[in-house]
Amino acid sequence: MANNRDGKMRIRLKLAMGIAMLLSLLLTACSGNNGDAGSKDKTEPTPSAVGNAGGTGESKGGEGGDQPAYPMNTQDTFSYWAPINGNLITFATNLAEAPIGKAIADATGVKVTYIHPTDGQAEEQFNLLLASSKLPDVLEYDWSIYPGGPEKAIADGVIVPLNDLIDQYAPNLKKMLEADPELDKMVKTDSGQYYAFPMVRNSEGVVFRGPMLRKDWLDELGLQAPVTVDDWHSVLTAFKEKKGAVAPLTAQYAGKMNLQDAFFGAYKTSHGFYLDDEGKVKYGPLDPQYKDVMTLFRQWYSEGLIDKDFPIVERNTLDKRMLNGESGATVSLLGGGMGKWLESGKAQNPAFDLVAAPYPVLKAGDKPFTGQRDFKYNPKASAAVTTSAKDLETIVKWLDFAFSEQGTLLYNFGVEGESYTLVNGVPKFTDMIVKNDKYTSQQMLAQYTVPNGPYPMHELKSTNTFPQQDEAVRIWSETDAAKHIMPAFITPTVDESKKVAQTMTAINTYLEEMFIKFIMGNEPLDKFDGFVKQLEEMGIRDVIAIYQGALDRYNDR
Repeated sequence: MANNRDGKMRIRLKLAMGIAMLLSLLLTACSGNNGDAGSKDKTEPTPSAVGNAGGTGESKGGEGGDQPAYPMNTQDTFSYWAPINGNLITFATNLAEAPIGKAIADATGVKVTYIHPTDGQAEEQFNLLLASSKLPDVLEYDWSIYPGGPEKAIADGVIVPLNDLIDQYAPNLKKMLEADPELDKMVKTDSGQYYAFPMVRNSEGVVFRGPMLRKDWLDELGLQAPVTVDDWHSVLTAFKEKKGAVAPLTAQYAGKMNLQDAFFGAYKTSHGFYLDDEGKVKYGPLDPQYKDVMTLFRQWYSEGLIDKDFPIVERNTLDKRMLNGESGATVSLLGGGMGKWLESGKAQNPAFDLVAAPYPVLKAGDKPFTGQRDFKYNPKASAAVTTSAKDLETIVKWLDFAFSEQGTLLYNFGVEGESYTLVNGVPKFTDMIVKNDKYTSQQMLAQYTVPNGPYPMHELKSTNTFPQQDEAVRIWSETDAAKHIMPAFITPTVDESKKVAQTMTAINTYLEEMFIKFIMGNEPLDKFDGFVKQLEEMGIRDVIAIYQGALDRYNDR
């Protein structure tokens, strides 16, 4: 949903528009069957089947809730739609074929039919599912981006409310929600309906991206990791002049350089939506200090400190830049960036090293205004039960297995004695996972664990393979991001969602165009006031008001 992670915002808005185009078909179908999804193949759950699954209250009590016995003695099966992990495709085309898929089937007693959308086409295929007459039984999807949010998805007869199902058949998730009011608030609608089994990050899993630099270069040049914006200018200049870096600072591009508000935060603004110190919704490009960031980037670009090709830098280009000495600094992922580059870079050059830097500030001693920080609830990897599902008891018990002690270990660490061992009660990955001669740890983890999905991350789980990564999490965590990042699961109404999609599609296109022009010098910065006026004329204030209302409703849950 709305926050200052604009790459995600762009994807969500694009999805919202696609869904909105199909919504009329879905609503037409629903109207012919009293809110069912308009299909003879879809059976609306009856009170006897789900314990009055339409309940919308806050109660999590009830007569059920006894711990299910696993493996379950059942012949039932169901279908489960979810993207397949990119690292798993090397070894298996379906999760059921992977060691972790087989282990889950053995442990639960249920053989699930997994349906994976074609890589890169999940958006289009999800939209087609919504317009079709038959849905899979379970959909792993970010329901906060459905027009009107999960509340509307329930009203449209697409997914079922889970309140009473959790009461009766999911004692493990129920216990977790009762013990964590913050999480409980995140995983339900404004009216109190639970709609998905959540992915729950552990305390370290919420921070996984930040600024990093070539430590071997810093050491060679007698420099420290930069703290202030001025420090960054000095370091980048040294990388250019003394190390021959053609793109001292580079970053993957997704409508902007993917800096996760590094440098923007130094000026107490954002490249997108954020919360101010009073908790009110703001849009960074309207701020006067946003011009200061553009002025900084324009200067650095003219000095050759920013990648001159930044609008076309993709994943492979970023890898190449960081490994072959073309770049010495970026903002990237903990595992897919720092961990991968340390592994590959040291294989080519034992001296290759990376170090995390704090999110920049203007004055040493200040706390960074923001940075990358996610929420413990990850709606993108959470699973809802659709109205096509028939044996709801089996499905919910199967989903709840991941929240049991046995299931949590299995989803996080895989098969004991094979992918992990218990050392004094502490799970540790085996060398087959973290020191494999043939495959990376991420490739092995994709075979033996569930990297993303509806389960709680174990507090002791860490996939870091270098101490530099552990230190990076500590450094990147020291920001005020928790106060300034928009919750990713607030839900505008259907009409509001349509308004946001229409308005922000145009605004994001305009913002991207002007961002490039300002930085490259193709548009003078004295036109910044006209830029702000154009954003206002395009309706940005209306979107801010919509998000503020949705945020207020979320805070009242």
